[in-house]
Amino acid sequence: MKIAVIGTGYVGLVSGTCFAETGNHVTCVDIDENKVNSLTSGKITIYEPGLEKLFERNLKEGRLHFTTSLEDAIKEAKIIFLALPTPPGEDGSADLSYVLGVAEHLGKIMTEYKVIVDKSTVPVGTAEKVHNAVAANYSGDFDIVSNPEFLREGVAVDDFMKPDRVVVGCSSERAEKLMHELYAPFVRQGNPVIFMDEKSAELTKYAANSFLATKITFMNEIARVCELVGADVDKVRKGIGTDTRIGNRFLFPGIGYGGSCFPKDVKALVRSSAEVDYDFKILNAVEEVNESQKTYLIPKVKNHFGGDLKGKHFALWGLAFKPNTDDIREAPALYLIDELIAAGATVTAFDPEAMENVKGVVGDKISFADNMYTCLESADALIIATEWAEFRNPNFERITSALKNQTIFDGRNLFNLNKMTEQGFNYYSIGRETIK
Repeated sequence: MKIAVIGTGYVGLVSGTCFAETGNHVTCVDIDENKVNSLTSGKITIYEPGLEKLFERNLKEGRLHFTTSLEDAIKEAKIIFLALPTPPGEDGSADLSYVLGVAEHLGKIMTEYKVIVDKSTVPVGTAEKVHNAVAANYSGDFDIVSNPEFLREGVAVDDFMKPDRVVVGCSSERAEKLMHELYAPFVRQGNPVIFMDEKSAELTKYAANSFLATKITFMNEIARVCELVGADVDKVRKGIGTDTRIGNRFLFPGIGYGGSCFPKDVKALVRSSAEVDYDFKILNAVEEVNESQKTYLIPKVKNHFGGDLKGKHFALWGLAFKPNTDDIREAPALYLIDELIAAGATVTAFDPEAMENVKGVVGDKISFADNMYTCLESADALIIATEWAEFRNPNFERITSALKNQTIFDGRNLFNLNKMTEQGFNYYSIGRETIK
């Protein structure tokens, strides 16, 4: 099948590459000529484990192409995916200008039946708006489909190639047949392709991400209560996670969620609910708690150093919002950096993938290290903001020798409390006993 994917960001590039992997002929479109040239020459533009191998293979086999010409891309495509940004506005609403702008342009250049698929995360009612934008300039047959993505950064290739489920919102048998044919290779193990109306599909994406964000936030609040009453959040987590009604995923406390999806989708669902006069109280609370959670370590740091951080120097492990990605959107590390600098401290940071992105945001406000151990040199304490695998079993002797003080503020609960006691560290974590 011939497919066009409009947008070569995270969703577009992963989707296009994975569709090509199952034998489809995929043309990806982007207005950024430099980006298109890089991709055409074989240089991948995002970091995602496992993607580069598929990208190189399909580029070599001629199943994956890149262009700046929308008209060339859609000429022979049966299905057109819109994988365009929908950034939040100041009020939290999703900005649909990119999606609707492309839809209007498609209407001007289409000459035959196409299925146009919203792959971007969009609010309820977007499919109708896209339909109207196309129909304003094209009177022929076409269908609009909502097909939200459920990709987790760091494991997106597995998520796409072996999805738990595929959600498709459409009201046309013709479109449903094409979508079923397209996704059949991805669900051979029996996982469902769930067909529904467009509005339900659009809401499903927001509901899923908002529920997971709520689950994370609930555990962060439980962690705060644990600290106040002397309980251990790890034990509470295991105690409730074995309940099959709850499950053990997304129960790890920390310093808040970030990234491109949860913050944006929670805000968008709150805003779209308000537009129909519904006050989504739970999600308003989720937002409030998560914002404060991002800097939850700062009072611990200040209290340890007597309330004054002027002249103190901190090592920071982790900048990405989660491991196995270079994505720093809404990353808690950025909030910690701002608070530390505002308090008169200095920071040296290390992250396996995200340092270049952070340099573009903070400039020379902090320094960066070549590896996790040089990052520690002459620091008064270590702060951990991202749970990269290489941070989980470090050489504690090297940490001790590099730091001025044996003090760690762990925002991801990486280390065992008994181990920290044995090593002689001052150890602060989330929802657990403080070791001094």
